[in-house]
Amino acid sequence: MKIKNILISQNAPADFEKSPYAELKRKYSINIDFYKFFKIESITATEFRKSKINILDHPAVVFTSKNTIDHFFVLCKDMRLDIPETMKYFCSTDAVANYLQKYIQYRKRKIFAAKDSNISSLNDLLWKNRDLKMLVPCGPDGASAQMLEFMDTKGIQYDQAHVFTTSAANLAEDIDITKYDMIVMFSPNGVKSLQTNFPDFKQGEVAFAALGSAVITALENAGWTAQVTAPTKDYPSITDALDAFLKEYATRRR
Repeated sequence: MKIKNILISQNAPADFEKSPYAELKRKYSINIDFYKFFKIESITATEFRKSKINILDHPAVVFTSKNTIDHFFVLCKDMRLDIPETMKYFCSTDAVANYLQKYIQYRKRKIFAAKDSNISSLNDLLWKNRDLKMLVPCGPDGASAQMLEFMDTKGIQYDQAHVFTTSAANLAEDIDITKYDMIVMFSPNGVKSLQTNFPDFKQGEVAFAALGSAVITALENAGWTAQVTAPTKDYPSITDALDAFLKEYATRRR
């Protein structure tokens, strides 16, 4: 297996030259393309009210992605809700917790982040605050199954709140999928989009990289296998995992 062309299933970084991907490109003389595999749209206030969920009935919110934060606060604005200063926020990573500063005054809120991007660490935080009824904003596929199973097992009260919808992007029009030796996936929605756009796609010698257990499972359900996975103890980010993989499988090296 030799890797020359990589497709990243998300938008390009705002400043590519300063991103870890640019370093991988220089280091291994590979080509990297970016294309978002699916479209995301916020749920409207009218649509959300059909769920019968009252956001303000929950003294705590659980966030597992920056994307979910954006759509949650868009929804709150659309519903003209004032989130109380007493609201607690439980976040899956430090990066997600820090992103909250885009919408709230960080120092005045109670924000908690899991250590080392570890779902067990997040579960520990939720257990320590089990007296609170949690709101879990998510997309149409729901939140982390592992986290929800933990909350169900421990009797932690929560409501899942769908704050955005997804639809497959029209990949077949813009992408020659046969060009790529590796495809990097970040969401089960990306896997579904690949299936929808290229129903005859066979993995063959194509390598998959997957961020998160949900993506790994989605690939397996599609009959495909991830050769590169993150986060792990050794590779906390997808670019760390790609670097290790490309040391062996990049087509050309400098």
